[in-house]
Amino acid sequence: MEQALQETLKNYFGFDQFRPLQLDIIRAAMEGKDVLALMPTGGGKSLCYQVPGLFKEGLCLVISPLIALMNDQVQNLRKKNITAFAIHTGMARKEVVNVLKTAAHSNCKFLYVSPERLETNLFKEYLPALQVNFIAVDEAHCISQWGYDFRPPYLRIARLREELPGVPVIALTASATLKVQEDICLKLSPEGENKFLVFRQSFERPNLSFSVFKVASRIHKIIEVLKNVPGSAIIYCKTRKHTKEIKDLLLLEGIAADYYNAGLPAEERTQKQRDWVQNKTRVIVCTNAFGMGIDKPDVRTVIHADVPDCLENYYQEAGRAGRDGQKSYAVLLYNEADMDALQQLPEQRFPSMETIRNVYGGVVSYLQLPEGEAPGEFYDFDLKDFIKKFGLDITSAIYSLKALEQDGWLTFNEQVFIPATVRFTAYKESLYEYEATHADLEPLIKTLLRTYEGIYDYPIGISESYIAYLMKTDASMVKEQLFRIHADGIIDYQPRKEDPQLMLTRTRIKIAELQINTKNYTARKRLFAERVIQMSDYTVAEKECRSKIIGNYFGDADIKDCGVCDNCLKRRNNQLTREVFESIQTTIRETLTEPCTIPQLMAQLQGTDKDHIWTVINFLTREEKIQMLEDGKISWRK
Repeated sequence: MEQALQETLKNYFGFDQFRPLQLDIIRAAMEGKDVLALMPTGGGKSLCYQVPGLFKEGLCLVISPLIALMNDQVQNLRKKNITAFAIHTGMARKEVVNVLKTAAHSNCKFLYVSPERLETNLFKEYLPALQVNFIAVDEAHCISQWGYDFRPPYLRIARLREELPGVPVIALTASATLKVQEDICLKLSPEGENKFLVFRQSFERPNLSFSVFKVASRIHKIIEVLKNVPGSAIIYCKTRKHTKEIKDLLLLEGIAADYYNAGLPAEERTQKQRDWVQNKTRVIVCTNAFGMGIDKPDVRTVIHADVPDCLENYYQEAGRAGRDGQKSYAVLLYNEADMDALQQLPEQRFPSMETIRNVYGGVVSYLQLPEGEAPGEFYDFDLKDFIKKFGLDITSAIYSLKALEQDGWLTFNEQVFIPATVRFTAYKESLYEYEATHADLEPLIKTLLRTYEGIYDYPIGISESYIAYLMKTDASMVKEQLFRIHADGIIDYQPRKEDPQLMLTRTRIKIAELQINTKNYTARKRLFAERVIQMSDYTVAEKECRSKIIGNYFGDADIKDCGVCDNCLKRRNNQLTREVFESIQTTIRETLTEPCTIPQLMAQLQGTDKDHIWTVINFLTREEKIQMLEDGKISWRK
């Protein structure tokens, strides 16, 4: 079997060998065992379900919370002539039916599904016909309410397993603490019987040097780093505004930079990402909306211009540097104001019950939903407009929506991007007649048929701007013609959709009656506060190896000092040599001709490394050359 798996890897993905742990995970899954795979960003998680999914008869059901990532995965698989589809938030019922029918009656190997879709009657109706061979759970930490990104719809996966007895689960995540790992296995186990095998790659990244700098000017340090380290770079910022500001300042320095955030139109984001991947742009300045699913191994530097809220996010984002194994750098910048802001986060992220009720009331009023309105309908939800109309604080509103989502009252997806799709619905004879009588539309029809394989079989994601480029016209003309052909019943054209989506998951009730599980809410707040402390401790740490801090946080107790982070280098450069030892000892002996206090002694050794001074003092104490007197002073033994 191993040789056949190697051939699948080579034939479809072009790799000669599996990476460490991949084959172990695949072999366990092929034997019908449930597995949890913890693999760092860029560690090849997708292949752990894609290879066995291709090898075994049937279809692999992949559950993922990220629409953009799902669409990327589907497109990448199709380029390899592997049939794959996605069903997610915001798709019309007709589209969902189409995909489910095609997946059930074709050679479909991968069906990507958002967790919200799992318990719909429509999905359940088609589930028996899908012949599922594996359930792959991407971003598996989302199932744990003790994780940093808990999403209640993930809890439905456990109920899905009851519908698919005997189908093994392959759960994957880049970062989960031991507590979260245990919770993932428990939540995904049928009837709570945990039989998961846990595979964890080491969190060591020997080629990645972690550094932290306390700075007065972020931009000066960023420019200094970029001038000292050539090659591709990512700069992460907390706000959309800062992404553009830093990009503009870098351009003034002659550094080829662009910015990226979720507020930009989808096609513009795609183009910026493409330019950076192809090295037309050296530096991308972005929010954390950037990076998921991007396969760019030669990133030399990842700079965080702001301190992230937890080590999970930091490790995942910093880990996008140096995936090719070459020397790379992860740099974190901070000042005292950042540390103060970090400590205030728990109160900001967990609003009061009064604020949560207020936001719930605003939502149902904004959507004009009467009491008793049944759940399950998706609504376009313009967050900016909502906040403006109800005079809400943006931070409180966002985290109140998050609290309502985590307690199961609604789902809210701010970053929905559903690409435009086209499927030919007319018979070929009808299409020939149509082209003959609509000569002005013939070039577009021919371009669609030549460019998008399978466009007769199922809805294919298209780019109106790319079609316009091929036809040497503009995108608005392409869209107008697509609408015309759609209206004539020749194609089914669904334009691109970018509106955020909100859905109530419980019946609309009176605002005063709204309750959430305060015990769980308080526990999540406490755990978040602990994560903030861990992030803060990492930031200000001056002695301990940074790779070791991160590895220990995720339960990797075997990790060794990396030797390349700023603290390891400082320690190495500050080695106590025999000459320095003798110099300190001489000064101490000369100073202690008369007893004195420790501060007085330190004053005589001003400019000398304090750790070195204490090392010498401890040595001299053990050797009984100096002694502590009753009045707290020290003296040299005669």
